[in-house]
Amino acid sequence: MSASLLVLSAFLASAVEMVEALTIVLAVGITRGWRSALTGVGAAIVVLAGIVAGLGPALTVVPLGALRLVVGSLLLIFGLQWLRKAILRASGYKALHDEDAIFARELAEAGRAQLDTRAGLDWYAFALSFKGVLLEGLEVAFIVLTFGSTQGNIGLAALGAGAAVVLVTAVGIAVRAPLSRVPENLMKFAVGIMLTSFGSFWATEGAGAHWPGGDAALLGVLAVMVGASGLLVTLLRRQRALTEPSAVAA
Repeated sequence: MSASLLVLSAFLASAVEMVEALTIVLAVGITRGWRSALTGVGAAIVVLAGIVAGLGPALTVVPLGALRLVVGSLLLIFGLQWLRKAILRASGYKALHDEDAIFARELAEAGRAQLDTRAGLDWYAFALSFKGVLLEGLEVAFIVLTFGSTQGNIGLAALGAGAAVVLVTAVGIAVRAPLSRVPENLMKFAVGIMLTSFGSFWATEGAGAHWPGGDAALLGVLAVMVGASGLLVTLLRRQRALTEPSAVAA
């Protein structure tokens, strides 16, 4: 995989996760106060940094073949979940991800929650921000470690993820609103295709098989995944048009 493709993959996947984390933190910060919310964010970042620092060096001692087999299989499972949801959204069988609606729901829930002060912090705001950033951040850490370790360059994958975190955070601070104009559904479709393609590629190599053309074959795998996904969306749209003509027309 070229360095640019590695950085782009880590950037897109991390940006999607950070947009979702930002929505939670914004809702909590606006409703409950920024001190407790940002303290939760900071605590989650410390935990995530410890996870990456601990697992990163450990992965470097695993034989590359075994590492690619395990990581490729995990990425394939992970990517297929993203791709399945993206195909269902694109074909109309699943509602599109709506950051504005999620933001409104989080605002309402944060406003209804009772005040529980611990160690000088609003515990609800701290816990919700911590959980949101930690859960989304774990997916970012997984992507950085898996992409980076299989290519022997965790630093480059971390660069792409870090750029996404900085960009999403900066825009979020500037607008103080959920990033609903970000084409998140399209990005999730792209990330699902990338994760599925990389997972298939690396798992096959880890199992001992060799791709014709070496790393260049990854582009062919990506093309097949794009074509297959597009075909599935088209077929599902036609099926929905036959079974739900009024819904499709609307």
